[in-house]
Amino acid sequence: MADELDELIGFLSDRKPQVRVAAVDIVRGLTGGEDGLRALTARADRALPALLRLLASASGSGAGEAAADSLVNLSQDAALAGRLAALGAVDAAMDVVAKRGGEQPALARSLVMLLVNLTHVAAGVAALLQVGDEKVQGLYVAKLVRSFCRSSSDSEEEDTFEYVASILVNISKVEAGRRILMEPKRGLLKQIIRQFDSTNQLRKKGVAGTIRNCCFEADAQLQNLLSLAEYLWPALLLPVAGKKIYSEEDRSKMPLELSSALSHEREAVEDSEIRQQTLEAIYMIVLQDDGRKSFWSVNGPRILQVGYEDEEDPKVMEAYELIGSLV
Repeated sequence: MADELDELIGFLSDRKPQVRVAAVDIVRGLTGGEDGLRALTARADRALPALLRLLASASGSGAGEAAADSLVNLSQDAALAGRLAALGAVDAAMDVVAKRGGEQPALARSLVMLLVNLTHVAAGVAALLQVGDEKVQGLYVAKLVRSFCRSSSDSEEEDTFEYVASILVNISKVEAGRRILMEPKRGLLKQIIRQFDSTNQLRKKGVAGTIRNCCFEADAQLQNLLSLAEYLWPALLLPVAGKKIYSEEDRSKMPLELSSALSHEREAVEDSEIRQQTLEAIYMIVLQDDGRKSFWSVNGPRILQVGYEDEEDPKVMEAYELIGSLV
């Protein structure tokens, strides 16, 4: 078995395209099971570079997609994700998405999923942020955000870039990532926030998590956050506003974006993690004096009061109460 697998990995670099296609298809199958993953992990020194070369060179043959799927499965292991990042997997994935993503959406989708796994490790995050090169720093992120915002689809099966939502959560866990997302000239956070209206739950959850992470910078970047108040407060408050129709008196103290949405019954945000994340973001904003003033200006306390009455999840209720202790 060992000799056969070594031979199979060798075939990934064969001169004949049809041999490479057949070999990588078998490798993809092996990565779908624990035994195959274990065996390939033991030969990662040869397998990973071969798969990356195949990813970069294959065009329209199906080999690129099979290589990408194999790398997605292998990179679920953090150690292998780190090794892939060191081998330049982030650059390779971004290059292929840029060149072939439009004509091969399934390949692009797999590569975005690969980037999700790679950004679970520090080396992958640094590579995607392009840390250390000021001329291009943030360029990859800007490209992904642009694709993410342009490709929105109500059909999750057709949403090629939906997993960018998870990448944004990963990179916003570090200060360098938050700084890029919140830089006013780039306008990335504004674009991301506006995706919160998506019916795709993966997008919605990723946007909520990204906003929440960015709010860790509220003490230093509050004005940048509040400059987006027109989009930020609806994204944070509507998920925790409950389902009731608000009175005309309550709505008269809100901006149009909120008052219009709260003038009729709405479907509740069922995912308690989304509700908790938005409340945690609100908490970090209202810790600041100007943040509290902005919160009061949109009648935020009343919205949370009504939303709290409908809440049943103990952890989410605690998050409501934490804000209540401040305002």
